[in-house]
Amino acid sequence: MTVAVCSFAKINLGLYIGAARADGYHDLRTVYQTIALHDVIRLSVGRGRGIEILCTDPRVPLDSSNTCYRIAERVLAELGVQRRVRIEIEKRLPVQGGLGAASSNAVATMVALELALKKKLSGSMRLRIAAEVGSDLPLFLIGGTTLGMGRGEEVYPLPDLATIPMVIVTPEIGVSTAQAFADWDALAQRELTRPATSDRLFEAGCVLSAWLSGLTSGYPNTGAPAKRGSRAGNLLSDLVRTGIENDFEKVVFRQYPELRDIRGALERAGSRYASLSGSGSTLYGLFRSPAEAAKAAGRLRKQGLKAVATRTLTRQKYWQGILDG
Repeated sequence: MTVAVCSFAKINLGLYIGAARADGYHDLRTVYQTIALHDVIRLSVGRGRGIEILCTDPRVPLDSSNTCYRIAERVLAELGVQRRVRIEIEKRLPVQGGLGAASSNAVATMVALELALKKKLSGSMRLRIAAEVGSDLPLFLIGGTTLGMGRGEEVYPLPDLATIPMVIVTPEIGVSTAQAFADWDALAQRELTRPATSDRLFEAGCVLSAWLSGLTSGYPNTGAPAKRGSRAGNLLSDLVRTGIENDFEKVVFRQYPELRDIRGALERAGSRYASLSGSGSTLYGLFRSPAEAAKAAGRLRKQGLKAVATRTLTRQKYWQGILDG
């Protein structure tokens, strides 16, 4: 039996970096948002033991360092099951792109393995295993609009944004998250006027709260696209006015100035809000309508950029879509 599931991407609506911790990670504040772009995971189980990873993208590791391998190994151990597991990863998302592809692949593997074995882990066990494998994994066990804290693994479901049209641009650049954090630390040491990291995260919390307060204003979310003049549509304007930003832009744009140019191209194409996702290199722009997003994507492709129009996914649409693989 082969189980196929969709492995959806995420973007970061703002990302604030705090102090380096004793464990080597940094405290973060971010709002994760799942989107409709995805990879596909096909998983089968049979007699025997072992885990096999298949992928035609040469950048994807096929050994035990792969997040899908690591999650499958832990799930089998927790369930007390011995099987041979074959995992095929159909890559559509960029590697090292800031869209959480490897983390999403791992969670999709967990879901597919539970379905194939007809066994389920508890919710708390799922979250624990996910956090052990990587910081971004737990968000994909929630989906929709999600607050991320700690090193990103502390996740809290937020009231969903209505579906927002968007454009994703995926440059042919791989940005190392570890290097981006190292560059941020070096920048923080040079800029002695930078606020203390604890104060910075407090300020970041205030910024995010000011924007997110609109999500709890009692307006129903039907999952329909945001309309001009609607409260959901106004959240885009609030996002800009509140000044939400991604700290990684301060160091990644210095290293890769072409990424700053792409953000400018998104803004010139009509994006209401444009940003780097995670540490990059993917950038995204949010638009008021699918037509505006499609027009902008076409314009950017004429400029030689790899751009695609898509949309954000509410939590309900996210979980419905996972099984459409």
